[in-house]
Amino acid sequence: MEKQAIAFDIGDKRIGVAVSDPFGEYAMPSDTYFRTGDLRADVRAVAQIAEARGAGCIVCGLPLHADGTESEQTERTRRFIQALREETAIPVVEEDERYTTLAARQELRLGGVSAKKDKRKKRVDSLAAAHILETYLAKKEK
Repeated sequence: MEKQAIAFDIGDKRIGVAVSDPFGEYAMPSDTYFRTGDLRADVRAVAQIAEARGAGCIVCGLPLHADGTESEQTERTRRFIQALREETAIPVVEEDERYTTLAARQELRLGGVSAKKDKRKKRVDSLAAAHILETYLAKKEK
């Protein structure tokens, strides 16, 4: 049996977390990590989350424009991912995260989660991470 994969939706304020089932067939939203403003501390915390879950692979969402070009956010995320690779021995892969936050918001809305931003914000990041992980797992199955 493979170790589970863990995915992170890396934002400037929050990082959504999702994990796969032990067989790597589906993704489940997990937690939301609230960033401290200290890159090294945040990277260490994310690495510790992955290690505590016994992850065999870390999947990080890479934000791109709709046309696939990169942005300032892409560069900030790449810096985080590079620091994460230096912090842990767990393999770290990048996965296109276009439209995952939009899909997560729509899913919450359709699921009846309150329109109040506070309630949605607490769940949208981990749900977006689950969408990132589902994309990765689907590619892996092929």
